[in-house]
Amino acid sequence: MDNSNIIDPKLSKLHDLRKESSLGGGEKRIESQHKRGKLTAHERLNLLFDKNTFEEIDPFVLHRSSDFGLEKNKYLGDAVVTGYGKINNRLVFAYSQDFTVLGGSLSEAVAQKICKVMDLAMQNGAPMVGLIDSGGARIQEGIDSLNGYSEIFFRNTRASGVIPQISAILGPAAGGATYSPALTDFIFAVQNIGQMYITGPDVIKAVTGESVTHEELGGALTHSTKSGVAHFASETEEACINKIKNLLSFLPSNNMETPPKQNTNDTRDRKNNSLSNIVPEASNKPYDMLEIINEIIDNNNFLEIHELFAKNIIVGLARFDGNSVGIVAQQPNHLAGILDIDASVKAARFVRFCDAFNIPILTLIDVPGFMPGTNQEYAGIIRHGAKLIYAYAEATVPKISLLTRKAYGGAYIVMSSKGLGGDINYSWPSGQLAVMGAEGAVNVIHRKKINESENPEEIRKDLVNEYEDVFMNPYIAAARGLIDNVIDPSETRNKIIQSLDMLKNKRDVIPPKKHGSIPL
Repeated sequence: MDNSNIIDPKLSKLHDLRKESSLGGGEKRIESQHKRGKLTAHERLNLLFDKNTFEEIDPFVLHRSSDFGLEKNKYLGDAVVTGYGKINNRLVFAYSQDFTVLGGSLSEAVAQKICKVMDLAMQNGAPMVGLIDSGGARIQEGIDSLNGYSEIFFRNTRASGVIPQISAILGPAAGGATYSPALTDFIFAVQNIGQMYITGPDVIKAVTGESVTHEELGGALTHSTKSGVAHFASETEEACINKIKNLLSFLPSNNMETPPKQNTNDTRDRKNNSLSNIVPEASNKPYDMLEIINEIIDNNNFLEIHELFAKNIIVGLARFDGNSVGIVAQQPNHLAGILDIDASVKAARFVRFCDAFNIPILTLIDVPGFMPGTNQEYAGIIRHGAKLIYAYAEATVPKISLLTRKAYGGAYIVMSSKGLGGDINYSWPSGQLAVMGAEGAVNVIHRKKINESENPEEIRKDLVNEYEDVFMNPYIAAARGLIDNVIDPSETRNKIIQSLDMLKNKRDVIPPKKHGSIPL
């Protein structure tokens, strides 16, 4: 007897339930989501993962509440889609909040789904990606929903430094809900649809009288330019998700692995002849450090992080001979590359991330010092600047630095100096190292001589030139072993790759301790 045309009622029910689960809050709410210019939870995951690799977990979970009419609003999977799959053929776990189901609100069931997939990510040593689009805690569940956030925050903290954690703000994230993204390594945000804030515009208006829009208060540009909360801002969800995939390509899956090597087809010993013409001879003239970075890395492929925040310092990821390297560099084009509070914190956080995930650090230095002024002092530049010192001193990954022009005072020490454990410290012939700039030093040392001179400006100029020649050239530091070598700029790429090769088996450990006390 041919049974091929008989439909198994159990399989039929399974297919019906799967379809129901995939629709979230239903077709009308999906249409409403699209009208807002937003993708659905499933659409986002389909963009994120390699084709046909995403495996959903807990698609049939229902919320437990029967209060306040919620017994009539139960949806399969509740307000989040969770699971795992491949991104660039590597295992990644993810959750995607579903705004079509009760505004993506966090219930006890939603929290348990997210916690389950976070636990799996930790157990299997794979990155965790959270796609955020939620109205916050489900009010009808009271303390159960609040406790759900606690459980998530606990796992964010335990996973920190163990697996890469990435958040994308693709809708609202308000109040306590903002702290899970804040505990992750990188935050992506999409303009005009993603907002983060502790207190919304209506409450701010009632309490302080200030009028502000949702986007002005917590939009992608606000957090990527002013607060520094967001690392990346994108115009569309598609662009945002592509950036996430690009970032993951530079990172190891966990802290026990090294970053994946890629064949970039760039020549190891490629000469950098154009570098000799980038740095101006005058120490106070600006130039674009990105020109140097793009010249020496593989294929000009630099993923800048925090691009719009604290632009006087550059941080990001690149490859040398196919290997991932974190780059920290001054930007003389912005505030002369001076170190202020925001730049110090931005760089310190990035250095610690690289150290946690076995990514070597290259530091490009052209720094006149720390930012002076009462605003910086009152806001705690001493405490915040110390974070950068701590980060470099604590880091045990290979640390290579290149002095392109100047490094004065305490800022010299901070930027991966030999005394902070720098492994290889290079300088170009244009490098200058000193306690302060020549003008300031001469004014202190030779004040009397200048004041008593008949031609004070001429005398000052001669003394400045003498001070630069005698005290500030890189060969003095090289004579003391504080600079390992003074190199021709055209050799920069080759020297860095050789150093990375030499340091690839570096072993360095910190003294046994529970943890240090970084000056937060």
